[in-house]
Amino acid sequence: MLSLKNLSIKADEKLIVSNFDLEVKPGEIHCIMGPNGSGKSTLVNALMGHPKYEITAEECLFDGESLTELEAFDRARKGLFLAQQYPKEIPGVNFLNFLTAAYNGVRAELEDFKPLKAFKMKKLVTPLLEELGIKADFLNRYINHGFSGGEKKKAEILQLKLLDPKLALLDETDSGLDVDALKIVGEGVNSFVDDKKAVIVVTHYQRILEYIKPDFVHVIKDGKKVLSGGPELAAKLEKEGFNWL
Repeated sequence: MLSLKNLSIKADEKLIVSNFDLEVKPGEIHCIMGPNGSGKSTLVNALMGHPKYEITAEECLFDGESLTELEAFDRARKGLFLAQQYPKEIPGVNFLNFLTAAYNGVRAELEDFKPLKAFKMKKLVTPLLEELGIKADFLNRYINHGFSGGEKKKAEILQLKLLDPKLALLDETDSGLDVDALKIVGEGVNSFVDDKKAVIVVTHYQRILEYIKPDFVHVIKDGKKVLSGGPELAAKLEKEGFNWL
């Protein structure tokens, strides 16, 4: 699904990630860990198409197609999704209208697709609200405006479930969550993954991995992948930190 070979990322001429290799297959959950400033968030934001970042790579393919040739909205339509570490507040934009526009936007090029109206979106999204423990009036609020940290992250998972991408990039989705919210978010991610979808989880800590079980753990330090392993590697990092690498 995703193939990265010798991938490097620059921002303002500064090299942040270098010579990064990764292969992700359908059905897999990959976790990327590392200390602050190691390049984890840069990696997933660049893959999603953030204009701040410049990618060079021997290979950067998503479903066999070069990601570097696609704008961010095209990457979304191809099935790539990013849950942000710090979701933006957008006062004045109704959350239900936003979900409707996003849903219609990623499906716009599908054959015989008919855009949904907001009232039909409300019916579609109501079961997801219940699954994530979100109150119905959530839809009438402005995007992330006045949301708690947990509400913002639940809103990201709600979008993930609704848009149903092929590959989800989760950037520090566990940050700022209490135990109950963390469990709900973890269960939301687990119910998303199947044999046709995959997830890349970016995190500092092992605690979200108590709810989301990765198949592979990769460690980035100073912009380079220094180690890969199984779930036991995350437990070792939680216990011993990153200084031994």
